[in-house]
Amino acid sequence: MNGLQAYQRVNTQTSITDADPHKLIQLLYSGALERINMAKARMQAKDFEGKGKLITKAIEIIGGLRGFLDFDQGGELAVRLEALYDYMERSLFEANAKNDPAKLDEVANLLRSIKEGWDGIREEAMGQQQAV
Repeated sequence: MNGLQAYQRVNTQTSITDADPHKLIQLLYSGALERINMAKARMQAKDFEGKGKLITKAIEIIGGLRGFLDFDQGGELAVRLEALYDYMERSLFEANAKNDPAKLDEVANLLRSIKEGWDGIREEAMGQQQAV
């Protein structure tokens, strides 16, 4: 592991350790998007093993996001997000099997839209957390 990788690993671990629940989900969205973008580059470079590992990691991250869903408080929104996460996971499996960069782009666009909404409620979420 080179110095840059070591720094990034420590920086990531510090970000996760210091993250509040809202920030942690932001990091998961960013991580999934990063893996999908890297997988697309690996796909284009015909590094199919590297692509597969990155797509698998993105699927695991989306599974982690699904694990954060609160169906009691989230109601219909949580149900819709679960269905969307399921669709994304299946689309990533398909992208991996068929080497389909368009499927990667589709999932990345969906994730970006959700992340933008999540980023937009940061102040409200932090206010509710401090009220608890």
